[in-house]
Parts: sequence; C-alpha cells; structure tokens
Amino acid sequence: MPEQITDWLLAHSTELAGAVLSLFYICFSIRQNILTWITGLLASLFYIVVFFEAKFYADMGLQGYYVFISIYGWYFWMKGSVKNEGKQAKVSRLSVKLIPKLLVATLGIYAVILFILLKYTDSPVPFMDSTTTALSIVATWMLARKIIEHWLIWVFVDLFSAGLYIYKSLWPTAVLFVVYTIMAVLGYYEWRKSLKGNAG
Repeated sequence: MPEQITDWLLAHSTELAGAVLSLFYICFSIRQNILTWITGLLASLFYIVVFFEAKFYADMGLQGYYVFISIYGWYFWMKGSVKNEGKQAKVSRLSVKLIPKLLVATLGIYAVILFILLKYTDSPVPFMDSTTTALSIVATWMLARKIIEHWLIWVFVDLFSAGLYIYKSLWPTAVLFVVYTIMAVLGYYEWRKSLKGNAG
C-alpha cells in the first residue's frame, strides 16, 4: 500500500505541485496579497504540462495567458492606475459601461478558441473547454483590475471545471476546483468588506 501511494504521488507530482501552488494563489488573492501573482505564475507553469498531457489544449493555452497576466496584475496592484497617481489599486465594482465590452470579449474569445479546438486538436470536450477558458481569461483580467464581480464568474467556472476534471480523472485538480468554488464565495465576501471600507 505505501508503495502504491508513493507511485501515485510520483506519477501525479506535477499536478499536485500545481494544485498546492494554486491554493496558495487563491488564498493570497482573497487577502489581496501581492504574492497572488508569484504563486499564480508558478502554478501556471506546472499546469501547462498537466493540461498538455490531458489534451486540454485550451486550458493549456490559458496557463500561458496566466503567466502574462500575473506580470500585469503584479504591476497594476503595486502601481494602480494613472488616476490613482501610483497608489495601490483598490477594490472596485464592475461599471455599466464595461459590461457590454466584457460580454463581447468573452464571446469573441470563446468563438476563436472553439474554432481552434474543433479544427486543429483532438480535444474531447471542445465546447465546454472553450467556455471555461473564455470566462477564465476575462475573470483573471478583472482580478488584475481588482473588480469584485470576478469572484462570481469564478464560482460558475470552478464548479463547471470540477466536472470536466472528474471526467478526465484529474482527481487532485477536481478536488482543488471544488475548494476553489468555496473560496471564491469567501473571496467575494472578503472583497465586499474591503469595498465598503473604501467607500467609508
């Protein structure tokens, strides 16, 4: 039995490393800690390998995007926007003007990813993979900009993704995404407190 456990751990070491780092990532993001972006970047590098082996090509590409957005998020959280005159960014709400832009962006990203998956890959779940990837790209940009509603998108994406990973027998990742769902709810309420503090 111990040998079987050791063999399983070794066989899934990359996935487990990504899962552990991802838990740190979400904990740091709830606390609005700058380490969010360092742990997120490292987790993404591990998951590029995991998703390539599982043939989740859209998710693999998403991890490459996460590497880029981690650098952007780190900069924005530290420096803030031009309006903030270099002060650290604060939690904000999604503006009415931004909603149609994000909807168009989500649909556009979905269409492009779906086309690539259907035409150029052997993805077993192209429609679902495209959906979670498009929403994740938009939600992560919203996280980088400290827009509180990104947590609501993650609640849906994390639950949906957990089902996909169960389908592909990526059990550590499936469990991680169930935990993610719970933590996304907690994150929303924590950021809401911060938002109220900003208004006060």
